[in-house]
Amino acid sequence: MNIYNEIILNTTAVYYYEPHTLEMRKEWFDSRMKAGFPIFVAEENNNILGLSSIGPFRAFDAYKYTVENTIHVAAAARGKGIGKLLMPPIIEAAKQIDLHTIVAGIDALNEASLRLHKNFGFEEAAHFKQVGFKFGRWLDLKFLQLVLDTPVNPVEKL
Repeated sequence: MNIYNEIILNTTAVYYYEPHTLEMRKEWFDSRMKAGFPIFVAEENNNILGLSSIGPFRAFDAYKYTVENTIHVAAAARGKGIGKLLMPPIIEAAKQIDLHTIVAGIDALNEASLRLHKNFGFEEAAHFKQVGFKFGRWLDLKFLQLVLDTPVNPVEKL
């Protein structure tokens, strides 16, 4: 929760204004677990340095093979390769549960996150101009995507 709230309060990586409560973070965690989406944690000496996960992209049936990823790194651990450790497990997990596309919504000025995703094969798919407003300015959002070679035999029915 501390990592997420620091990101809310000090960065444009998350387009929220107010910190989340423990209950809100528990709901997020529980919804991931209930849907079968993994959460990975990077820790050192019992200190959480970052986390990554995948979750629903859109709530329509035909999007069931597409997820959105989440990677958050503690302020003190940024620039130390934590994101590079947290990305491979979510890509592998997506393949294991037969997903096809991972989408990342990234603030257009977040060069570190854009570079991280591109290093793992994500390609820019969209650039939405002035869709967010935070810290007194309009924010652009980029969508990057990674298309996987799974599932082998997709089906239309749930």
